[in-house]
Amino acid sequence: MKKVVKFGGSSLASAAQFEKVGAIIRGDESRRYVVPSAPGKRFSEDTKVTDLLYACYRSAGDEERFPKILKEIKSRYQEIIDGLGLSLSLEEDFALLEENFNKQIGEEYAASRGEYLNGKIMAAYLGFAFVDPAEMIRFDGNGQFDGEITEKLVAKKLGDLERAVIPGFYGAKEDGTIKTFSRGGSDITGSIVAGAVDADLYENWTDVSGFLVTDPRIIQNPKPIDTITYRELRELSYMGATVLHEDAIFPVRKAGIPINIRNTNAPEDPGTMIVEDTCKKPPYTITGIAGKKGFCALNIEKSMMNSEIGFGRKVLQVLEEQGIAFEHIPSGIDTMTIFIHQDEFAQKEQQVISGIHRVVKPDYMELETDLSLIAVVGRGMRSNRGTAARIFAALAHANVNVKMIDQGSSELNVIVGVRDEDFEPAIRAIYDIFVETQI
Repeated sequence: MKKVVKFGGSSLASAAQFEKVGAIIRGDESRRYVVPSAPGKRFSEDTKVTDLLYACYRSAGDEERFPKILKEIKSRYQEIIDGLGLSLSLEEDFALLEENFNKQIGEEYAASRGEYLNGKIMAAYLGFAFVDPAEMIRFDGNGQFDGEITEKLVAKKLGDLERAVIPGFYGAKEDGTIKTFSRGGSDITGSIVAGAVDADLYENWTDVSGFLVTDPRIIQNPKPIDTITYRELRELSYMGATVLHEDAIFPVRKAGIPINIRNTNAPEDPGTMIVEDTCKKPPYTITGIAGKKGFCALNIEKSMMNSEIGFGRKVLQVLEEQGIAFEHIPSGIDTMTIFIHQDEFAQKEQQVISGIHRVVKPDYMELETDLSLIAVVGRGMRSNRGTAARIFAALAHANVNVKMIDQGSSELNVIVGVRDEDFEPAIRAIYDIFVETQI
């Protein structure tokens, strides 16, 4: 068996955390490829090393701030090295880092050094080979990730290595310029490596024991999810669930490789398995609940809209011309509603409204603000009748006014629109009726 294991920043914030990680890796011979993040916070008021690197880079040339921040970064890594009893020296790496910071070769280079240096320590601690992802994770000249070339380069580079440490978060363009993924991108690196080496399992270790049915900031001690499909995860991630970077799903999904979300601080917990499909019956009708605040809804009415060819295209073209993306579009026979991020729409609202009047001449338009969208997701909804009715009943009992409800044809999710002020009560009501009462 062959596993790729990725560890988040909180799992590698100190020597004590490194020791936990080392025990996990050594406890299973199949954990052969390790993807580390940069050191995260050691305590709540601490600063992540990546943030220190950004600050250090921006202070280059400041004779007071630059050496002070650089010294703090060095001490963070030395503290880990000393705590692990390693003889490793990063002096040459820091000398090059300082030189490149003063040359201002790019913030993405600066940010990538957190993972790079932590990878060096991890490789020395485990006795594994160190592989710089800049040599194999490729971005094109426009900074877009090139999956096809990357897969070939990773497979070739790691093909002869029995065990290796590959820092997460970054790669490089053909000319060697460092390019990073978005924050949380180490998840993507782990997924890319897993796909390229044809791993049997991709373990993503973090500070929680897998996915929870909903946000623990809203529901106290929500139930864990033991198994979730890629499609369910995609729906929940898009609507705000953040345990795993959503772009990390695609490389392993393409290869049919399952992901196991595990807790570094509770390695005995089984965590959540993310799979292509499963015959396991979910314990509840729903798998998860997630949502986002801060939307507005543009309601458009026009008689015989449904028979007017190109009506929807014309409306969406107005948004496109203003550089505005839509979130959701429920519709009726003579009505069409567009949910848009309110802060994005507010800057160009009059251009959009006048543009829609010009191209489709609606009978009536109305703008509603301060709305939330909540996704109720679950493969179990297909085999259970009356899911939408139960949602309506739960929300009515909680005195929540439903502004919109829409179910996809896949029967995998139901989207509910409510006012921002009803966001938390709505999630509590839905959780209670489907999970606490186990319907």
